[in-house]
Amino acid sequence: MATVAITGAARGIGLELAAQHVAAGDTVIALPRKASAALEALAASSGGKLTIHPCDVASDASVRAAAASSGDGAIDVLYNVAGVTGPMANELEGADWDAWNEAFAIMVQGPLRVLQAFLPRLGEGSRVINVTSQLGASSWAMGGMYAYASAKAALNRLMASVAIDLKGKGIVIGLVHPGWVQTDMGGPHAQITPTESAAGLRKLGAEWTLADTGAFRKWNGEPHEW
Repeated sequence: MATVAITGAARGIGLELAAQHVAAGDTVIALPRKASAALEALAASSGGKLTIHPCDVASDASVRAAAASSGDGAIDVLYNVAGVTGPMANELEGADWDAWNEAFAIMVQGPLRVLQAFLPRLGEGSRVINVTSQLGASSWAMGGMYAYASAKAALNRLMASVAIDLKGKGIVIGLVHPGWVQTDMGGPHAQITPTESAAGLRKLGAEWTLADTGAFRKWNGEPHEW
């Protein structure tokens, strides 16, 4: 059985990942900014397999406290899932810079904060799966969502560098487009369910090899163009 840590575990893909890992008998360290009723119910029914550690990935102190409260055992898979949509209005006429700062604090700095805090518990064969987006790829021709797309592009480049620096330790870094998912962020008309997306992420988290560290893939394992 594996031990996994999941940011953004209160809802959507993160919550479904937690549920699937619990069902598989794994130990889950849930790292939500604020626990939801659904996550608390999952913890209560998990037989101690899932513990909740509040973690605001935009805060150094919160991330360090969550890491400290979750113990010191080895972690097999760390999922960086937490995210926000960022500003949605037409930003050619003006931008909400506070919202831009929040997007980068959560989706670029956040994954690095979490990685730093949990790095002592990652070892050879550990995998860090970063949920990014096709909007962060230069190959994806779509306008709008400037802050979100820019943050995901920055995350991709950041983790490509991290993959190089951690390869010698045997730690695998993965970047995954989770699909257009039927969550609060994706909306009810999205293409796939959280169950499908999380199942793909979990498979990648179990099988990603060091030979492909730093690669960008889709939830179904297919390569994604940069």
